[in-house]
Amino acid sequence: AAAMAARPLRVLALHGYRQSARRLRRRSGALRKALRGRAELVPVDAPHTVPGPAEDDPDGDDPPRAWWFSGPGAFEAAAAAAAPEGLEESLRAVAAALAEQGPFDGLLGFSQGAALAAMVCALRARGDPRFPVRFAVLVAGFASRAPEHEHFYRDPIALPTLHVVGDTDAVIAAALSRELARCFVEPVLLAHPGGHFIPAAAEQKKAYLEFLERFGPEQDQ
Repeated sequence: AAAMAARPLRVLALHGYRQSARRLRRRSGALRKALRGRAELVPVDAPHTVPGPAEDDPDGDDPPRAWWFSGPGAFEAAAAAAAPEGLEESLRAVAAALAEQGPFDGLLGFSQGAALAAMVCALRARGDPRFPVRFAVLVAGFASRAPEHEHFYRDPIALPTLHVVGDTDAVIAAALSRELARCFVEPVLLAHPGGHFIPAAAEQKKAYLEFLERFGPEQDQ
């Protein structure tokens, strides 16, 4: 049992809009280092590719991706999209990753990935068996404005969450991330002075580890 207790938590990581699993791996190096031995991040690609070339992908073998679109081939977090597209495929992709690469303990989402992770939390809290996760870390998250996504936020979401909010985030305003946190029962808030990135300085490292302490690998076996 002592050996079991040392197992790092496994966390499925969902990248932001126009990112990919590979880009998230690159941009979360400081966080992965901070969590070493405590939690392992496993990034997964969103199923939809975003039209147009990526500046950071000269070979074209790592196209930018999306979890859903608010308009044809485009996404705007603040848009109340009348006909959002692609969310069901993404929920299936997350369910498949949890089943095929699991077991996982929790989720980490960044930006659009955090918005998706929040929706997964809502489904999990309602007892959806496809999403056996125990917590989520939501960095620069927001609630979808699309009317057909409203049902995700109708009831307070009873799953432990850590909400990481950048006070100077120019992509997803801090107010949007705080609004998402209010959709949860007893959310933990971690504000940092920076912008649109995954912070991992000493102060944030401490907050991540304190939150993750609550989830020993054998807590609910």
